[in-house]
Amino acid sequence: MRIDIITVLPDLLRSPFEGSIMKRAIQKGLVEVHFHNLRDYSSNKHKNVDDYQFGGGAGMVMMCEPIDLCISKLKEERKYDEVIYMTPDGETLKQKMANSMSMLQNIIILCGHYKGVDQRVRDMHITKEISIGDYVLSGGEIGAIVLCDALIRLIPGVLSDETSALTDSFQDNLLSHPIYTRPAEYKGLKVPDILLSGNFPEIEKWREQKAYEHTLNRRPDLLEE
Repeated sequence: MRIDIITVLPDLLRSPFEGSIMKRAIQKGLVEVHFHNLRDYSSNKHKNVDDYQFGGGAGMVMMCEPIDLCISKLKEERKYDEVIYMTPDGETLKQKMANSMSMLQNIIILCGHYKGVDQRVRDMHITKEISIGDYVLSGGEIGAIVLCDALIRLIPGVLSDETSALTDSFQDNLLSHPIYTRPAEYKGLKVPDILLSGNFPEIEKWREQKAYEHTLNRRPDLLEE
């Protein structure tokens, strides 16, 4: 997978890709991540990429031209499966979406700032708009990192145990069951006997039941889906 991220703050993005699972994926050659500074595509001497909005109102708007020039240049070099805009009014990122998108080959992620981007950018180039939740951040970079992590960890070969991702919360519209590790007893709190029994069919039944109960208590809306 190749990911091209368009941003006015490339340095903010670099650190998460220089450690953890995402770094391992890049080192293995499973993922390429490229950062594109939008100011490099500005046509004015101050490298501005924003201006006042027509009709008045508070807040600046990211201009058409720098974004159009950057995306058009990338499109000349390769075909993209999706051109994504991180925005609060986009479709909420969920596990099913991440599962599907993890199979894409080339994507562009545009990080918004200020009041957002000129609507004409969305009309011309954007094929998918994604939100990571019902709240507003200072920019789209944090959302882009979240999206990249959610996708990259699902690519075969990234995780040491590929089956791990298949048992994560939300994969079956269920939250994860309780998990334990050594010691078997700590400060009077014991690991459930079933997990120590070695009876794996019964362990799986226990885990399924606990996952259902956990979801019912905390996120009953998932069961309705």
